[in-house]
Amino acid sequence: MPNSIRRTLATCALSALVAATPLTAFADDDAGFGAAGLLAGKNKEDLPPIILSAGEPISAAPWELTSGTYYEFEIQGDGSQELALVGPEFFRAIWIDEIVVEGLEIRPLGLDSVEFDEAGEMEIGFVAIKPGQYYIKIPGTTGETQRLDITIK
Repeated sequence: MPNSIRRTLATCALSALVAATPLTAFADDDAGFGAAGLLAGKNKEDLPPIILSAGEPISAAPWELTSGTYYEFEIQGDGSQELALVGPEFFRAIWIDEIVVEGLEIRPLGLDSVEFDEAGEMEIGFVAIKPGQYYIKIPGTTGETQRLDITIK
């Protein structure tokens, strides 16, 4: 049998094997997430809230995140002052699933900053993607307590 026919038969056989194999067989299933389990409940972690209050620290400790893990955190503004958070590099290193404000779910393509003009709360759900060192901070401030350092491993 000519080599071209053997290669064609081998390719067809391999294609049939791949098509018949469940997708979970190709995933790194040690964690049990399968092909679409990235958003599964057991891959989710809650982070401590970020507190926006005039003159108060925004967080008690830095965050250490793992790439591929789904996280949720709340931003709580007490209304003591108009305060914003910026962190464009961080927001570009994650995939934002949704932002929830007063029961309204927002699914943005990207984010640069958020601002609280009055008291309120929002929840952000995201998947950490790009490893590196990042931060979120109150714009125009230089104090360490007005900045949250974030590491994605």
